[in-house]
Amino acid sequence: MEKATRLFDFMQVQAKVPVANLLNGKVNGVWKSYSTQEVHTMINQLSMALLNMGVSGGDGTTEGRDKIGLISNGRPEWLITDLAVQQTGAILVPLYPNTGNKELEQILTEAEVKVLFVSSRELCDKINEIRALIPTLQAIYTFDEVDGCTNWTKLLQPLTGDYQQKLLAIKNTISEGTVATIIYTSGTTGRPKGVMLTHKNILSNVLASGEVLNLIPIAQKIALSFLPLNHIFEKMCTYIYLFNGFSIYYAESMDTIGANMKEAKPYIFTAVPRLLEKVFEKIMIEGQKLTGIKRKIFLWSVAVAEQFKIGKKSIGYKIKLAIADKLVYSKWRNAIGGNVKAIVVGSSATPIRLEKIFTAAGMVVLEGYGLTETSPVIAVNNYQEDGRKFGTVGPLLGGVQVMIASDGEILCKSPGVMKGYYKNPEMTSEVIIDGWFHTGDIGELDQDGFLKITDRKKEIFKTSGGKYVAPLPIENKMKENHLIEQMMVVGADRKFTAALIVPSFTNLIPWCNRNNILTASHTELIQDSRVIELYQSVIAEFNPEFNHVEQVKKITLLPNEWSIESGELTPTGKMKRKVIMEKYQHEIDLMYAGELHEGIPDTHEINDTI
Repeated sequence: MEKATRLFDFMQVQAKVPVANLLNGKVNGVWKSYSTQEVHTMINQLSMALLNMGVSGGDGTTEGRDKIGLISNGRPEWLITDLAVQQTGAILVPLYPNTGNKELEQILTEAEVKVLFVSSRELCDKINEIRALIPTLQAIYTFDEVDGCTNWTKLLQPLTGDYQQKLLAIKNTISEGTVATIIYTSGTTGRPKGVMLTHKNILSNVLASGEVLNLIPIAQKIALSFLPLNHIFEKMCTYIYLFNGFSIYYAESMDTIGANMKEAKPYIFTAVPRLLEKVFEKIMIEGQKLTGIKRKIFLWSVAVAEQFKIGKKSIGYKIKLAIADKLVYSKWRNAIGGNVKAIVVGSSATPIRLEKIFTAAGMVVLEGYGLTETSPVIAVNNYQEDGRKFGTVGPLLGGVQVMIASDGEILCKSPGVMKGYYKNPEMTSEVIIDGWFHTGDIGELDQDGFLKITDRKKEIFKTSGGKYVAPLPIENKMKENHLIEQMMVVGADRKFTAALIVPSFTNLIPWCNRNNILTASHTELIQDSRVIELYQSVIAEFNPEFNHVEQVKKITLLPNEWSIESGELTPTGKMKRKVIMEKYQHEIDLMYAGELHEGIPDTHEINDTI
């Protein structure tokens, strides 16, 4: 072929240099590898099965084409399904496994999903609870063997007849401008929006990002994948691997990443900042267990890493770095397979301290920036030192233009900018104006062309796991309880969502009297363990109405009401979030340091932040 124009064209590229372990996943605790030929055969088998079921590209319009849903953790079956759907002319609609029932119903109904693939019994049961509410849903298939559910392997029948001609005829109707997937994101409003991405959108990002990746010096092309594949960041990186001959290993779960890395020995993987935080937390826990000279060497090595700078280094620092590497950093690398050269990080801001520590240890952190709507990369730091700067998200990706608006907002124009929001032309026209996509982020380009994100234009924020949280709906809902007077949700670039709460003392004091809680002041009242438990229970009752990432994990009660006079409210009564954040920064830091009271019951950690 002269040039790849569609995502499934990678198959023709791969056919020239097939590998024995293209896709790899654990089955009953044992790695199972799928060769290039096996993967291609399964893709074609599933495509033909879907076509025989009546799945099609319809009249060719996005609205008229069939939609196929996919809810699963990362595994070979995910990618095979994705590519098989593309070849039929239908559109893939992937979703997070932990998406709430209400949101699932909304998305599957709006997208008019016809066939749904899920990974497990839990997800099959979850869908069956709402199946009657989704009129277009005709069939559900599972990847795991589940009693009472149809396994997807029933669709993988031997290819016969003129299947190649049939598939070729359909594939010839699919152009680079055809929508390949609709990815639902909370975006900037909190309400899920379907981002329509074409083959050209994603492939342009794949090819340009691939040029950056190919500059990383690696001995073997092995990658570990553990981020959700319906996240455009991981999905796009997966296609980089496919077009560049990588073997992909899928981690069993977030809890097994360390063990899976030791087994797969990857040279590269993608991550969100929260994962790096967790890894370093474990490193520090183990280091603190050391005693004597070993403990001193460990702490000294961490200090050396924290001093790492990009560019020319003194002879003295190089010697320190070499000693620390020999004694400490090499052990860190060995703990994750020994081969990792680069960690590509996205979705939210990475603490510079972590970037320095991992980079000093020989695992170069390449932080990038983008959105689902831009397929996603807008800018990314390179492996070479002249293409990296701490505190920035790197130089612009090839083919991407950025303009900083008068209010500081980052505007982007590139082949990766989405076709639009599904069934929402009004919102599309709000964010794409004269070809420029308005990101909603505030930033600046330095004199060397490196992009720096400085703020968020709107109140919505991202957790350190890269998930959007819209605070206003959460606050408004929880303030329906009579015990809550005021509330501000926080959590930007943090591990989880938390909240500052001003109690309604008018309603709280009578409750305290009934429960024999007698104190002299509001300050003493909010420190009583029984009062704290009361508010934790209130929050716990509301939390199930929100996605896990939106659920409030910890709270701090405040003794004084926010007012116009004291500066926390505008003249119209709106919260001045920045003022409140600054005023209560200490209390907020304590929540994330775990130095206050216990968190809200039934919380989740890293699995719900990516």
